[in-house]
Amino acid sequence: MAQADTLFLNAHILTMDERLTQYDPGALAVKGDSILAVGPEDEIKKQYTAAEIVDCGGKVLMPGLVNAHTHVPMTLLRGIADDLRLDVWLQGYMWPVEREFVSPESVRLGTSIACAELIRSGVTTFNDMYFYEEEVAKATAQAGMRAVCGQSILKFPTPDATSYEDAMEGARGFIQRWEGHPLIVPSIAPHAPYTTTADILRETAELAREFDVPLHIHLSETALEVENMRRGEGMPVIPYVKKQGLLEAKVIAAHCVHIDAGEIRTLHHAGAGVSHNPSSNLKLASGFAPVTGMLAIGLNVGIGTDGPASNNDLDMFEEVRLAAFIAKAVTNDPTSLPASQALLMATRLGAQALHIGHLTGSLTPGRRADLILVDLSPLHNSPSFRRSPDNTYAQIVYAGKSTDVSDVMINGKWVMRERTLLTLDEEELLAQAADIAKKIDAFLIEREQSVLSKLIALGGSMEEESFEVQVKVKIAEPNPIIQALMRDEIVILYERHYRQHDTYFHFADPSQGRLRYREDDFVDDKGNVTNVRARLTLIGVLREGEFAHDVLLSRSRFLAPATNSLRFYREYFKPASEVFIEKDRLRWLIKYKDTEFYVNLDNVSAPPDLGYFLEIKSRTWSRKDAQNKARLVNELLALLGASGGEVVTEDYIEIVTRR
Repeated sequence: MAQADTLFLNAHILTMDERLTQYDPGALAVKGDSILAVGPEDEIKKQYTAAEIVDCGGKVLMPGLVNAHTHVPMTLLRGIADDLRLDVWLQGYMWPVEREFVSPESVRLGTSIACAELIRSGVTTFNDMYFYEEEVAKATAQAGMRAVCGQSILKFPTPDATSYEDAMEGARGFIQRWEGHPLIVPSIAPHAPYTTTADILRETAELAREFDVPLHIHLSETALEVENMRRGEGMPVIPYVKKQGLLEAKVIAAHCVHIDAGEIRTLHHAGAGVSHNPSSNLKLASGFAPVTGMLAIGLNVGIGTDGPASNNDLDMFEEVRLAAFIAKAVTNDPTSLPASQALLMATRLGAQALHIGHLTGSLTPGRRADLILVDLSPLHNSPSFRRSPDNTYAQIVYAGKSTDVSDVMINGKWVMRERTLLTLDEEELLAQAADIAKKIDAFLIEREQSVLSKLIALGGSMEEESFEVQVKVKIAEPNPIIQALMRDEIVILYERHYRQHDTYFHFADPSQGRLRYREDDFVDDKGNVTNVRARLTLIGVLREGEFAHDVLLSRSRFLAPATNSLRFYREYFKPASEVFIEKDRLRWLIKYKDTEFYVNLDNVSAPPDLGYFLEIKSRTWSRKDAQNKARLVNELLALLGASGGEVVTEDYIEIVTRR
């Protein structure tokens, strides 16, 4: 007889293989980290013996569940803000708390808590995206779990990277250090098209291809995201990312709520995997992903919980059940996603969506020994009918609970026996989490009445993209500048004429920043006002860095539409003082050396005697890009005949306040 390390007997085995083979009673042999054999109990017992014999007592033995999309360190943010609009939830709570509290230590703690929760609910593999992802990998490996760990890449500073270049360098090093690990598959995770750039998407895809690792990204999660992409790029999200070469990598696309049949085919042809996140999409009112259409064409679709701050748990039993129910309701067809298919999405299809189907997801010889025992005898799942082989799938999906999981083995090693965790100390983790919660509560209570919180509470607010490179020069009069803009080296994309009326609110606490209420009068070529727009801008730190000739790098600002009167905002924000500035602005969007810049010619009329200013600015997202644009700004100053002018390193409000 062949020797195994562990032999499972007296089990109802769901292999979740291509044929959905079941063995009852079945047996399974494990040697080292892998499955040696699986089949009818009588046959396996004749062929194998083992040092450890496990009598499963008739429980279901099946592959461990695969959580195809999450942000596990966010267990520490579970429940800090719920039942809010997405903009308020993100900008008012998630992002400020992350800026203040996310650290290597908090990421390790949040990941360890998540691993305990995941193991208890029968998850053996998860796919993650967050900051300090190497700490996620360390804590996950220590807990004995399997994971695809994606280092986040965004176009603005994050808790673990002050610039895009830092993030890319960190991702490369992370991938190199964890290549070939028995439990961790390192990956790269550009957050989403709207939080990155075309260049970032291309470069992250190149890195993923270079190391042959997955690329994890949010795609088409909300209707607004798709609408903005159509407006800005003239195409939906999936064609846009394909244009950037993203689909040449091993993509794991989270959400894909708002995609059509053509985009589904595009993802399928590219070999991409999709993570369906029903609870998160419901809670945030994102919509219903066309899951049945994806599955019908053969796309690998897994199921994920998303982060525990937007779900608010990591319970895959709950998620699988919800996925089946939603599909039936959306299609008005109770047969559209049967229990066996839903469970397949949480096991083999989920693993294939993560591009690790060769490692896990089914109980077949050669796959890693990632398996769970599920007890179907409790009251809530009794009695058991055996006339159809599909009944067991239905029991698990429609009546099973995460608490029915009694034992978990990952990579051939036990991590939970008889509902006792073997690799994590729950009591210690809970105590540490309670301490963090007290600190976050105190932080939020202190800032609850901040200007930023009030601005976000109004709704519709957004954070301007990244940084901008800018220079301002005082000029004698505008006509020579206007004539110089006609040079062949400069391509004018459009021209606008505004009259701008700015009211600045100053607050007793300078750290609150300055709030600007602006009314833009759109003026046509006959001098008539054709439209009026009002908005609020919260201006914080103005100056991040400086390049040659006083070209400045300025931090992003928060914007919100101003739908109420100036009087309302005075009463709402209660400023300590106000300053009024009025100017006439000619604005051009130009292209110079394949780079876009805004050129503003301002005539400041109130307060009087400030005169004319030339301002050149461009959005940027990395140090390299900022340095290149700073060089081009100085070239433009020379082309426009303004290089000898008086450079002004202050904003208009600073000039006025100083007078």
